[in-house]
Amino acid sequence: MIHLDSKLPRVGTTIFTVMSRLAQECGAINLSQGFPDFPIDGKLIDLVDKAMRAGHNQYAPMPGLPALREAIAAKVQRLYGFSYDPEREVTVTAGGTQAIFTTIGALVHPGDEVIIVDPAYDCYAPTVELFGGTPVHVRLGADMRFDAEGVKDAITARTRMLMINTPHNPAGTILRDADMRRIADLLRGTDIVLLSDEVYEHLVYDGAPHASAIRLPELRERAFVIFSFGKVFHATGWKMGYALAPAELMAEFRKVHQFNVFSANTPVQVALAEYLKQPAHYEGVSSFYQAKRDRFANGMKGSRFSLLPCQGSYFQTADYSAISDEPDLAFAQRVTREFGVASIPLSPFYKEPPAGQRLLRFCFAKQDATLDAAIAKLCGI
Repeated sequence: MIHLDSKLPRVGTTIFTVMSRLAQECGAINLSQGFPDFPIDGKLIDLVDKAMRAGHNQYAPMPGLPALREAIAAKVQRLYGFSYDPEREVTVTAGGTQAIFTTIGALVHPGDEVIIVDPAYDCYAPTVELFGGTPVHVRLGADMRFDAEGVKDAITARTRMLMINTPHNPAGTILRDADMRRIADLLRGTDIVLLSDEVYEHLVYDGAPHASAIRLPELRERAFVIFSFGKVFHATGWKMGYALAPAELMAEFRKVHQFNVFSANTPVQVALAEYLKQPAHYEGVSSFYQAKRDRFANGMKGSRFSLLPCQGSYFQTADYSAISDEPDLAFAQRVTREFGVASIPLSPFYKEPPAGQRLLRFCFAKQDATLDAAIAKLCGI
């Protein structure tokens, strides 16, 4: 038997895999893992089919097809008023997670500290550890708002990177312009790199703008900004995303990217380059998901759950403390087995979960019939 010293000794199977597997075993409605259960636009399928039949089935250029990078740059200019250089500052990736992994791999050295805001998507800290960095965890406030003072207190001479996420998974909150300006204040005069995970950029509700790091020159100059086509176009299985950064930073990113995946799916890139020419394909996403958020929230008024405000993403966080004192994982598993609805407990998103916190995350990126069936079951608890 070969002896191995694990590079990630505390990492096991992700909570998403655990709960989706349990949902399948129990025949439960799966509101746990964040994926839609409805079809994508047939026009996009036709474009991929057309690209494959036209012979676009071999390696794309390492940074992505020029046509797609140009389309991305045009979209960003239209939305945020800044034009990235498609040749040097835009890279197409195999999903948002790969972009995050590559950014950390390119910038974080052994001994560097990376500030992570908990609850945080579960790939953040393990990736930092994999490259020898030290995760430094700062919690969101009790209201799931960004805690600027907590981040300020966490900054040291060894801080290499700050990771932020808006709209936030799993909390469903968003950063506002004032938050971004406060972050700019905190990072001014330092060499700290900002990694801004903005994969849910189009899922912002109630008329609020998406406060992208791109909007502030002071942040943009030090930021990797990460996006996801899968989240926007309901095609999470395609694993397609992109990273934006100033040329000097992107050059380091591409050094790792070329040995990580080299390039992303070619026919899908061809299809997306054409699809992005119509802004209507992404402009309606916010209202589409806001309707689903409202449908779920209104239905859950008949339950014993207390819903936290959902300002963005396709996740609804719910407090179950009026129902049970069980730890969140135990309660989530029991609800899956006994009531037939799978969710995600929030504790795995923390290094140290707040004592007594009783929160579950539900994904409402589902067909109305799926949501209604889940609501009926949850209202029976």
